[in-house]
Amino acid sequence: MGVRVVLFKPEVSGNVGAVARLMGNFDVQELVLIQPKCDHLSKESQDRAKHNKQILKKAVILDSLDQLECATLIATTARVGTDFNLPRSPLLPSQLAELVPVGADVGIVFGPEGPGLSNEEISKCDFTVSIPTTKRYAAMNLSHAVGIILYELFQARSLYHIASHIKSMGVAEKKQLLKMVDATIEGIDWDTHASRKETQLRLWHKIVGKSFLTNREAMAFMGFLRQIQKGK
Repeated sequence: MGVRVVLFKPEVSGNVGAVARLMGNFDVQELVLIQPKCDHLSKESQDRAKHNKQILKKAVILDSLDQLECATLIATTARVGTDFNLPRSPLLPSQLAELVPVGADVGIVFGPEGPGLSNEEISKCDFTVSIPTTKRYAAMNLSHAVGIILYELFQARSLYHIASHIKSMGVAEKKQLLKMVDATIEGIDWDTHASRKETQLRLWHKIVGKSFLTNREAMAFMGFLRQIQKGK
């Protein structure tokens, strides 16, 4: 599927149009709108999209993030957490660009203008990315944030990628791997330390989400977990 731009509850149609224009600049064609609060096909939106109106017309409209079938979901946020807040521990856009393989099935989720993504919404994603800005005024315009991240991804892909022929882990493989990770962790006797179990579950989900495993690596990891479960 490649890279998809996912706008969660966008409120300003002009911003959606500007995002479509930027997507055209950086060769990203798939736009997903989750519970849009504006008309993405309004005149203002299409005017700002310029020559990329088709991106708006082909946009996928969904009711929730849960409906989005994507191998890796990446949340964007201006509000950075501490080391103990695992969901809000972010990467820089340049680090993201180095991690994402060419052709990987990735959805980059941008929150609504103003509040951004909540902790609940971020927890549904594999990890977060944050654009460094001054602490005095951290939040950026939606389309500007999209532009910076797409630029970093495009720049990284402009170089010849010697591993572009290697198949990345897909949605089905990821779901099976996480199911086996959960079963392995649930099988450990945590005694009175239930909170540690929850931390391990969150941590390993994040590790799998950030690792961008190849299909072969995912299969090998599942084989490893299978052997652990057999040894109990």
